[in-house]
Amino acid sequence: MHSHDDTSDPYVVAEFQLIQAQIAEEHSQKQKTYWDLFRDWPNLRRTILVMAIQASCQMTGVSAIQYFAPQIFAQLGIPTSETLLLQAVNAIIAFLGTSVCILIIDSVGRRPLEIYGALIMAATYIVNAILIKVFPADSTNTGAHWGFIVMTWVFNFVFFITSGPLSWAIPAELFGTALRTKGVSWGAMTSFAFNTMIGQVTPIAIASIGWKFYIIFIVCNILNGLFFWAFQPETKGLNLEDMDELFRDSPTFVPGSHWKPSSHVDLDADQIADLEAKKGRDSVAEYVEHVAR
Repeated sequence: MHSHDDTSDPYVVAEFQLIQAQIAEEHSQKQKTYWDLFRDWPNLRRTILVMAIQASCQMTGVSAIQYFAPQIFAQLGIPTSETLLLQAVNAIIAFLGTSVCILIIDSVGRRPLEIYGALIMAATYIVNAILIKVFPADSTNTGAHWGFIVMTWVFNFVFFITSGPLSWAIPAELFGTALRTKGVSWGAMTSFAFNTMIGQVTPIAIASIGWKFYIIFIVCNILNGLFFWAFQPETKGLNLEDMDELFRDSPTFVPGSHWKPSSHVDLDADQIADLEAKKGRDSVAEYVEHVAR
Protein backbone atom coordinates (compact mmCIF):
# COMPACT_ATOMS: atom_id res chain seq x y z
CA MET A 1 0.00 0.00 0.00
CA HIS A 2 2.85 2.37 0.84
CA SER A 3 4.94 1.39 -2.19
CA HIS A 4 2.45 0.03 -4.76
CA ASP A 5 3.85 -3.56 -4.63
CA ASP A 6 7.48 -2.45 -4.71
CA THR A 7 9.00 -4.84 -2.13
CA SER A 8 12.37 -3.09 -2.24
CA ASP A 9 10.92 0.31 -1.31
CA PRO A 10 12.94 1.73 1.65
CA TYR A 11 9.87 2.20 3.84
CA VAL A 12 8.71 -1.36 3.19
CA VAL A 13 12.17 -2.73 4.02
CA ALA A 14 12.33 -0.74 7.28
CA GLU A 15 8.82 -1.82 8.29
CA PHE A 16 9.66 -5.42 7.43
CA GLN A 17 12.71 -5.29 9.67
CA LEU A 18 10.59 -3.97 12.56
CA ILE A 19 8.01 -6.74 12.11
CA GLN A 20 10.73 -9.40 11.97
CA ALA A 21 12.31 -8.10 15.17
CA GLN A 22 8.95 -8.10 16.97
CA ILE A 23 8.12 -11.65 15.90
CA ALA A 24 11.58 -12.89 16.85
CA GLU A 25 11.23 -11.36 20.32
CA GLU A 26 7.80 -12.96 20.83
CA HIS A 27 9.03 -16.36 19.61
CA SER A 28 11.87 -16.19 22.12
CA GLN A 29 9.30 -16.20 24.91
CA LYS A 30 7.08 -19.06 26.03
CA GLN A 31 3.62 -19.58 24.56
CA LYS A 32 1.09 -17.00 25.72
CA THR A 33 -2.11 -17.85 27.60
CA TYR A 34 -5.11 -15.83 28.74
CA TRP A 35 -3.41 -15.49 32.11
CA ASP A 36 -0.75 -13.33 30.44
CA LEU A 37 -3.40 -10.66 29.85
CA PHE A 38 -3.40 -10.08 33.63
CA ARG A 39 0.13 -11.11 34.61
CA ASP A 40 1.83 -7.67 34.48
CA TRP A 41 0.72 -4.04 34.38
CA PRO A 42 1.41 -3.31 30.67
CA ASN A 43 -0.82 -6.20 29.57
CA LEU A 44 -3.39 -5.63 32.32
CA ARG A 45 -3.54 -1.97 31.32
CA ARG A 46 -4.29 -2.96 27.74
CA THR A 47 -6.88 -5.51 28.82
CA ILE A 48 -8.68 -2.98 31.03
CA LEU A 49 -8.63 -0.43 28.21
CA VAL A 50 -10.02 -2.89 25.67
CA MET A 51 -12.81 -3.96 28.02
CA ALA A 52 -13.59 -0.33 28.88
CA ILE A 53 -13.75 0.64 25.20
CA GLN A 54 -16.20 -2.16 24.43
CA ALA A 55 -18.30 -1.51 27.53
CA SER A 56 -18.40 2.23 26.80
CA CYS A 57 -19.58 1.52 23.27
CA GLN A 58 -22.63 -0.31 24.59
CA MET A 59 -23.23 2.30 27.30
CA THR A 60 -23.58 5.02 24.68
CA GLY A 61 -27.12 3.64 24.44
CA VAL A 62 -26.87 2.63 20.80
CA SER A 63 -28.26 -0.86 21.40
CA ALA A 64 -31.27 0.55 23.23
CA ILE A 65 -32.07 2.75 20.24
CA GLN A 66 -31.48 0.00 17.68
CA TYR A 67 -33.40 -2.74 19.49
CA PHE A 68 -36.28 -0.76 20.98
CA ALA A 69 -36.78 2.14 18.59
CA PRO A 70 -40.58 1.63 18.33
CA GLN A 71 -41.00 1.83 22.12
CA ILE A 72 -38.64 4.80 22.41
CA PHE A 73 -40.29 6.79 19.61
CA ALA A 74 -43.73 5.88 21.00
CA GLN A 75 -42.89 7.92 24.12
CA LEU A 76 -43.26 10.95 21.86
CA GLY A 77 -46.33 9.64 20.05
CA ILE A 78 -44.52 8.61 16.85
CA PRO A 79 -46.25 5.53 15.33
CA THR A 80 -44.39 2.24 14.76
CA SER A 81 -44.82 2.34 10.97
CA GLU A 82 -43.02 5.68 10.84
CA THR A 83 -40.37 4.47 13.28
CA LEU A 84 -39.41 1.53 11.04
CA LEU A 85 -38.97 3.91 8.11
CA LEU A 86 -36.77 6.15 10.27
CA GLN A 87 -34.67 3.13 11.21
CA ALA A 88 -34.02 2.51 7.52
CA VAL A 89 -32.70 6.07 7.29
CA ASN A 90 -30.57 5.31 10.35
CA ALA A 91 -28.95 2.43 8.47
CA ILE A 92 -27.91 4.78 5.67
CA ILE A 93 -26.57 7.27 8.21
CA ALA A 94 -24.57 4.48 9.86
CA PHE A 95 -22.92 3.65 6.54
CA LEU A 96 -22.07 7.30 5.92
CA GLY A 97 -20.70 7.74 9.44
CA THR A 98 -18.46 4.68 9.17
CA SER A 99 -17.17 5.93 5.81
CA VAL A 100 -16.24 9.25 7.40
CA CYS A 101 -14.44 7.42 10.21
CA ILE A 102 -12.34 5.49 7.70
CA LEU A 103 -11.39 8.72 5.95
CA ILE A 104 -10.39 10.73 9.03
CA ILE A 105 -9.19 8.22 11.65
CA ASP A 106 -5.50 8.48 10.71
CA SER A 107 -5.51 12.25 10.39
CA VAL A 108 -7.65 13.20 13.40
CA GLY A 109 -6.55 10.38 15.71
CA ARG A 110 -8.36 8.00 18.02
CA ARG A 111 -8.41 10.08 21.21
CA PRO A 112 -10.20 13.17 19.82
CA LEU A 113 -12.82 11.03 18.08
CA GLU A 114 -13.61 9.07 21.23
CA ILE A 115 -13.58 12.08 23.57
CA TYR A 116 -15.60 14.53 21.52
CA GLY A 117 -17.86 11.85 20.11
CA ALA A 118 -18.91 10.83 23.63
CA LEU A 119 -19.66 14.43 24.60
CA ILE A 120 -21.72 15.10 21.47
CA MET A 121 -23.73 11.91 22.02
CA ALA A 122 -24.41 13.02 25.61
CA ALA A 123 -25.73 16.33 24.23
CA THR A 124 -28.17 14.55 21.89
CA TYR A 125 -29.55 12.56 24.83
CA ILE A 126 -30.01 15.74 26.87
CA VAL A 127 -32.11 17.26 24.08
CA ASN A 128 -34.16 14.11 23.55
CA ALA A 129 -34.78 13.60 27.28
CA ILE A 130 -36.14 17.15 27.49
CA LEU A 131 -38.35 16.59 24.43
CA ILE A 132 -39.85 13.38 25.86
CA LYS A 133 -40.50 15.04 29.23
CA VAL A 134 -42.06 18.22 27.80
CA PHE A 135 -43.95 16.57 24.92
CA PRO A 136 -45.34 13.18 26.10
CA ALA A 137 -46.99 10.55 23.90
CA ASP A 138 -50.32 12.37 23.71
CA SER A 139 -48.63 15.49 22.30
CA THR A 140 -49.26 16.40 18.67
CA ASN A 141 -46.34 18.83 18.39
CA THR A 142 -44.78 18.04 14.99
CA GLY A 143 -41.74 20.20 15.74
CA ALA A 144 -40.97 18.12 18.83
CA HIS A 145 -41.31 14.92 16.80
CA TRP A 146 -38.86 16.15 14.18
CA GLY A 147 -36.51 17.50 16.82
CA PHE A 148 -36.37 14.06 18.44
CA ILE A 149 -35.85 12.36 15.07
CA VAL A 150 -33.06 14.72 14.01
CA MET A 151 -31.25 14.33 17.36
CA THR A 152 -31.47 10.56 17.00
CA TRP A 153 -29.96 10.82 13.52
CA VAL A 154 -27.19 13.08 14.83
CA PHE A 155 -26.47 10.56 17.59
CA ASN A 156 -26.34 7.71 15.10
CA PHE A 157 -24.05 9.61 12.72
CA VAL A 158 -21.64 10.58 15.50
CA PHE A 159 -21.68 7.06 16.96
CA PHE A 160 -20.65 5.52 13.65
CA ILE A 161 -17.87 8.06 13.16
CA THR A 162 -16.50 7.42 16.63
CA SER A 163 -17.37 4.72 19.15
CA GLY A 164 -19.00 2.24 16.76
CA PRO A 165 -16.06 1.37 14.48
CA LEU A 166 -13.36 2.44 16.95
CA SER A 167 -14.57 -0.03 19.59
CA TRP A 168 -13.32 -2.77 17.25
CA ALA A 169 -10.44 -0.99 15.50
CA ILE A 170 -8.61 0.19 18.62
CA PRO A 171 -8.53 -3.15 20.53
CA ALA A 172 -7.09 -4.91 17.48
CA GLU A 173 -4.08 -2.59 17.42
CA LEU A 174 -3.21 -2.50 21.13
CA PHE A 175 -1.74 -5.99 21.56
CA GLY A 176 1.33 -7.68 20.09
CA THR A 177 1.00 -10.62 17.74
CA ALA A 178 1.15 -13.25 20.49
CA LEU A 179 -1.72 -11.80 22.55
CA ARG A 180 -3.83 -10.00 19.95
CA THR A 181 -6.51 -12.65 19.45
CA LYS A 182 -6.82 -13.27 23.19
CA GLY A 183 -7.05 -9.58 24.05
CA VAL A 184 -9.60 -8.85 21.31
CA SER A 185 -11.71 -11.86 22.35
CA TRP A 186 -11.80 -10.56 25.94
CA GLY A 187 -13.07 -7.24 24.62
CA ALA A 188 -15.69 -8.97 22.44
CA MET A 189 -16.92 -10.89 25.48
CA THR A 190 -17.33 -7.61 27.34
CA SER A 191 -19.23 -6.09 24.42
CA PHE A 192 -21.77 -8.92 24.22
CA ALA A 193 -22.17 -9.03 28.00
CA PHE A 194 -23.09 -5.34 28.13
CA ASN A 195 -25.19 -5.70 24.97
CA THR A 196 -27.22 -8.45 26.66
CA MET A 197 -27.64 -6.35 29.78
CA ILE A 198 -28.92 -3.37 27.78
CA GLY A 199 -31.32 -5.63 25.89
CA GLN A 200 -32.78 -6.98 29.12
CA VAL A 201 -33.02 -3.68 31.00
CA THR A 202 -34.23 -1.26 28.32
CA PRO A 203 -37.89 -2.34 27.87
CA ILE A 204 -38.40 -2.48 31.65
CA ALA A 205 -36.77 0.94 32.13
CA ILE A 206 -38.77 2.58 29.34
CA ALA A 207 -42.01 1.31 30.86
CA SER A 208 -41.03 2.21 34.43
CA ILE A 209 -39.16 5.53 34.29
CA GLY A 210 -39.65 6.80 30.74
CA TRP A 211 -37.48 9.80 29.85
CA LYS A 212 -35.39 9.39 33.03
CA PHE A 213 -33.79 6.33 31.44
CA TYR A 214 -31.93 8.74 29.17
CA ILE A 215 -30.15 10.22 32.19
CA ILE A 216 -28.18 6.96 32.48
CA PHE A 217 -26.80 7.38 28.98
CA ILE A 218 -26.13 11.09 29.48
CA VAL A 219 -23.99 10.29 32.52
CA CYS A 220 -22.31 7.29 30.85
CA ASN A 221 -21.36 9.25 27.74
CA ILE A 222 -19.87 12.07 29.80
CA LEU A 223 -17.92 9.56 31.89
CA ASN A 224 -16.78 7.81 28.70
CA GLY A 225 -15.34 11.07 27.41
CA LEU A 226 -13.53 11.71 30.70
CA PHE A 227 -12.15 8.16 30.76
CA PHE A 228 -10.78 8.42 27.22
CA TRP A 229 -9.24 11.81 28.01
CA ALA A 230 -7.50 10.42 31.08
CA PHE A 231 -6.45 6.92 30.08
CA GLN A 232 -6.55 6.26 26.32
CA PRO A 233 -3.15 6.84 24.69
CA GLU A 234 -3.06 8.09 21.12
CA THR A 235 -1.98 5.37 18.68
CA LYS A 236 -2.19 7.45 15.50
CA GLY A 237 0.99 7.10 13.48
CA LEU A 238 2.39 4.25 15.58
CA ASN A 239 3.33 0.83 14.27
CA LEU A 240 1.73 -2.26 15.76
CA GLU A 241 5.24 -3.23 16.86
CA ASP A 242 5.39 -0.09 19.04
CA MET A 243 2.46 -1.16 21.25
CA ASP A 244 4.45 -3.21 23.76
CA GLU A 245 6.78 -0.28 24.34
CA LEU A 246 3.88 2.19 24.52
CA PHE A 247 2.11 0.36 27.33
CA ARG A 248 5.36 -0.46 29.12
CA ASP A 249 6.95 2.99 29.12
CA SER A 250 4.21 5.60 28.70
CA PRO A 251 2.33 6.98 31.75
CA THR A 252 -1.06 5.51 32.62
CA PHE A 253 -2.53 9.00 33.01
CA VAL A 254 -2.23 10.22 29.44
CA PRO A 255 -2.71 14.05 29.50
CA GLY A 256 0.65 15.80 29.45
CA SER A 257 2.53 12.73 28.23
CA HIS A 258 5.31 13.34 25.71
CA TRP A 259 6.15 9.68 25.10
CA LYS A 260 7.72 8.82 21.75
CA PRO A 261 8.51 5.35 20.36
CA SER A 262 12.13 4.24 20.13
CA SER A 263 11.58 2.78 16.65
CA HIS A 264 12.24 5.16 13.77
CA VAL A 265 10.83 3.58 10.64
CA ASP A 266 11.03 6.80 8.64
CA LEU A 267 14.68 7.31 9.64
CA ASP A 268 15.49 3.68 8.84
CA ALA A 269 13.77 4.09 5.49
CA ASP A 270 15.95 7.14 4.73
CA GLN A 271 19.08 5.14 5.56
CA ILE A 272 17.98 2.31 3.28
CA ALA A 273 17.22 4.84 0.55
CA ASP A 274 20.78 6.15 0.91
CA LEU A 275 22.08 2.59 0.61
CA GLU A 276 19.98 2.13 -2.49
CA ALA A 277 21.34 5.31 -4.01
CA LYS A 278 24.92 4.24 -3.33
CA LYS A 279 24.78 0.51 -4.15
CA GLY A 280 21.72 0.14 -6.36
CA ARG A 281 18.32 -1.44 -6.00
CA ASP A 282 19.65 -4.97 -6.49
CA SER A 283 21.67 -4.75 -3.27
CA VAL A 284 18.59 -3.61 -1.37
CA ALA A 285 16.55 -6.49 -2.81
CA GLU A 286 19.26 -8.93 -1.74
CA TYR A 287 19.23 -7.38 1.72
CA VAL A 288 15.46 -7.91 1.98
CA GLU A 289 15.86 -11.57 1.03
CA HIS A 290 18.64 -11.94 3.60
CA VAL A 291 16.44 -10.46 6.36
CA ALA A 292 13.56 -12.71 5.36
CA ARG A 293 15.75 -15.78 5.76
